[in-house]
Amino acid sequence: MRLPKVRELREAIKALIKGPYTSKFPKQPHKPHPNFRGQPKFDEKKCIGCLACEEICPAAAIAHKDIIDENGNAKRGMIHYTDVCIFCGQCEAACIADKEGIKLSNDWELSFFDRKEESYETIEKDLQLCEICGEPIACKDHLKWIAERIGELAFSSPTLYLSRLKSLGIIDENIISALKDHGRSDRIKILCARCRRETTLTTKE
Repeated sequence: MRLPKVRELREAIKALIKGPYTSKFPKQPHKPHPNFRGQPKFDEKKCIGCLACEEICPAAAIAHKDIIDENGNAKRGMIHYTDVCIFCGQCEAACIADKEGIKLSNDWELSFFDRKEESYETIEKDLQLCEICGEPIACKDHLKWIAERIGELAFSSPTLYLSRLKSLGIIDENIISALKDHGRSDRIKILCARCRRETTLTTKE
């Protein structure tokens, strides 16, 4: 018979004195290690809706849905599907908002009864639409993030410049709404790349 090693004896004595290594779950909540990779969670204030996490997710556990109602109110729903997530942390690593838009949590007890209603989490972000064609450009927080990141270069892009003024509340909506001639003056609007190109090439006689 093989004799126990010194390490095994030491661990056995430690277990006798301090108690078992296993937790008392479910009688007491389990406290995971601080570095435990649990469910990723969006931060509604810090997420800018850039979709970097969706692009990088290897399990396709992150998606989005752009919703525009009849009044022109546009929202982007960021969705995280818990049931297919592998908790790899790539979403947090790829987050351009200083890795704060979505972060791994310590939540590990993720059982649920209704998969359709409880197996995902979602947040909503305000979406900026093109003022000519009405197609989504990006989330307003994303445009604001770009403008702040590139600094004075934002003045070269009317879309970024006007988006920044809107976020600061110092833009006159009447000026924008008055420019409906579909010509050169349309360039001073918040536009998608396609409409920006068309208005740049258009010469009104």
